[in-house]
Parts: sequence; structure tokens; C-alpha cells
Amino acid sequence: MGGCGKEADVEHPYQVYSSAVSNFDLDTAGADFFAEKLCVTSDMNFGTDQTDSQVAQGAGVFNLDRAQVEYSQNLFEKLYPASTTKILTAYIILKYGNPDDMVTVSENAVNQASDSSVCGLKAGDVISVRDLLYGLMLASGNDAAIALAEYYSGSIEAFAEVMNQEALKLGASGSHFVNPNGLPDENHYTTVYDMYLMFSAAVNLDEFVTIISTPEFETSYTDAGGGTVTKKWKNTNQYVNGDRDMPQDVHVIGGKTGTTHAAGYCLCLYSTNAENERIISIVFKADGRSNLYLLMDQILSGFAN
Repeated sequence: MGGCGKEADVEHPYQVYSSAVSNFDLDTAGADFFAEKLCVTSDMNFGTDQTDSQVAQGAGVFNLDRAQVEYSQNLFEKLYPASTTKILTAYIILKYGNPDDMVTVSENAVNQASDSSVCGLKAGDVISVRDLLYGLMLASGNDAAIALAEYYSGSIEAFAEVMNQEALKLGASGSHFVNPNGLPDENHYTTVYDMYLMFSAAVNLDEFVTIISTPEFETSYTDAGGGTVTKKWKNTNQYVNGDRDMPQDVHVIGGKTGTTHAAGYCLCLYSTNAENERIISIVFKADGRSNLYLLMDQILSGFAN
């Protein structure tokens, strides 16, 4: 069962249906298979001979409307996700939290390394969940990620448990998370295929798509003394912020970048092609930012349409 228009022997690297479904009679009228609308494939690479695939460790193109994998490069290899982790963080907050809730930022949230990606929060700031999500997804704020985790679960550790539970619900059985922002940890990992599963769930939420498609966002909130703070956050996605042209016949709606030494350069995109079909494309562990966008251009131009 290749499920992608390509013959392949599938060794079931992922469950075809969830444990929740398996408890019921699958012959019951109306029962849906877990993977019925998902791109299902083997661990066989294809398309890599038509790209500069050597510049990255993993990549994939997934046509959501055809339920097909169009490009496959090490889809099931364990890799570090860096800040693409924040896709799952935002998904959980939007699905289960309230964007209108107000959050008081803790000392722990702003205690970030000097080279950490932050959106400039201070302890005692009072800011909405919605604005924290913009700081999370546009500016890739590690401080915003911690603030959101503490808002929802009370601690980083408790939120990581929620992340792992939610990932399993989505079929992402090759992943494990220990924090909401993707800072390096040997026990914090995913796969290209798992990221497709999590990202495809997230883009079904209208507010998530609105956030990732925003080139720049200006926020106003109050500091610990009651004063007004105004900040402007620019999207780190070069296709969205205008720093890079979109590939021909592809409209990039939005996505998420991620970079650490261990993870390399990562990018997840949500786009539409010339037929207005929805496309998810992912590149993990590219060896540089220019090659990250080079390979993304190639897999979108060659395999998205």
C-alpha cells in the first residue's frame, strides 16, 4: 500500500490507524481509517536525483489534496527540529487554549542564553496569548514559547508531556519533545514525516494560518510597572517577509524556520500550487541558509505541481 501513486513494499513504519480506532469494530458503518486522508509511503527515497539533495539530511513534499508524497528524502530518519518545534506548540495552544487570555511573563521565560532567539519579553510583562503566538511564530521567540508553555501547563516539563501525547494522537510516533521551543537536547527529535503530520494538523486551524502568513506584526502590551510596550516582529520566513521570491507557480502561504548547530537549517512551508492544491514542503538539516532555500526552491518547482 504505497498510497502515493508509486509501488513500494511498506513495512508499516507508522500505524495505519490509531489505537483509539482499533478498539472499535472497523467494519462498523462510518468508521474511518486513521490514515485515510494522509500521505502514506515507505522509507524509499525518490526525486533526490533531480535536486541538490546532498545539501540537506531530509526533505519532503506532500500534496494534501491528492494525499500523495511527491518527493521523499529520508522521511523517517530521526532529526533535530530546532524551532520548527514551535509548530506543535502553537497548534496545542490554539486548539486547547484561549487566544484572548492574558499571560504574565515569568523570570524563567526570559532567562534565555545571549544567542537565543527571543522576541524581547521582560519578566512581569502582561501580554495576550494571541500576541505571544505571533512572537513565537514570527520572531521565533524562545521566551514566548516558555511563557505559553507555563500558561497552559504550569511548567516546561508538563507541557512537554502534552506535546508528546498530542504528537502520538497525530500519528507522529517517531518524535519526542522535552521543550516547547526546540532548543537542543538529545531527547528532543522528530522526523520529516512526523513534522508533516503535525504541520498538516496545524494548518487546518484558520488562526494558525493567519499567524504564519503575516509578514510583520506590531504588538502593544504592558510591562511590570504598567507602562505600554510596543514591539514589531518580522517573519523569519524569507518567502513571506519578501526577502526571497517564491518559486514559479507556487504561492507560499507561510511556515516556520528553525536553526541550531545540531539541527542545521530547517524550514517547513505551507503553499498552494498552480491548481490551488495545498502543499506542505519540508527541508531539515541543510548545511546553510542559502542551500536551505536552494533545495526548497528545487523541491517546490519540481514536485509541488
